[in-house]
Amino acid sequence: MKTVLITGSTSGIGLGIAQEFAKTKQYNIVFNGLETNGKEIADAIGQQYDIDVMYSNANMLKPEELQKMVDDAILKFGKIDVLINNAGIQHVSPIEDFPEDKWNAIIGINLTSAFYLTKAVWKGMKERKFGRIINIASAHGLVASEFKSAYVASKHGIVGFTKTIALEGAPFNITANAICPGYVKTPLVEKQIADQAKAHQMSETDVVNKVMLLKQAVKEFVPVEVLGQMAVFMASESASTLTGTALPIDGGWNAQ
Repeated sequence: MKTVLITGSTSGIGLGIAQEFAKTKQYNIVFNGLETNGKEIADAIGQQYDIDVMYSNANMLKPEELQKMVDDAILKFGKIDVLINNAGIQHVSPIEDFPEDKWNAIIGINLTSAFYLTKAVWKGMKERKFGRIINIASAHGLVASEFKSAYVASKHGIVGFTKTIALEGAPFNITANAICPGYVKTPLVEKQIADQAKAHQMSETDVVNKVMLLKQAVKEFVPVEVLGQMAVFMASESASTLTGTALPIDGGWNAQ
């Protein structure tokens, strides 16, 4: 059995990815999230698919907690084969009003935590000559939108970080790829709908149709299952030559 650690995996995209890995029955899963019932969520999936799981409530803004999560996972499972940096937050505001604490939190959770966790698993991956780093970026890792300065900066940063570690990992059979989704119907996006409605002074329905999905050729939210299936492929032996990519799964947004 291989082991996958997925940050932010007790809700939203991370939970959907975890479920796709669980379906393969080929991975132990390290769940992470700040939900009060996070352990129950992890245990339920473990029982449903008859796999071994672990739960950590490590805070992405606390490097010592991230290191402990990795150490505990290695103590339990022996190794971490796949790291999926998924945890993320968002805040929508014009630049002149953008709160500095929100900027720091978004950069810290969306970008800096990926650095700490990658560094924590890197040595073991190099020694075993196998590793898969999958970073959940965003269509906003490739293009920008108004009122999202910190989020766009963090996601562009994670794409650049992915390319760098792909080059460093190549001699050791460590691949690094970023998945860049368009809009996925998650709690994070539900909050964005409300925030954008306020920022644009329009109804939430108009935000979905005239703002969020405006730039997508396919006028649908991206299914979380598709992201999970792509992550499973990127983690596989079959993807050994797929590295350094930033793959848009965005309904054609980046084709504009």
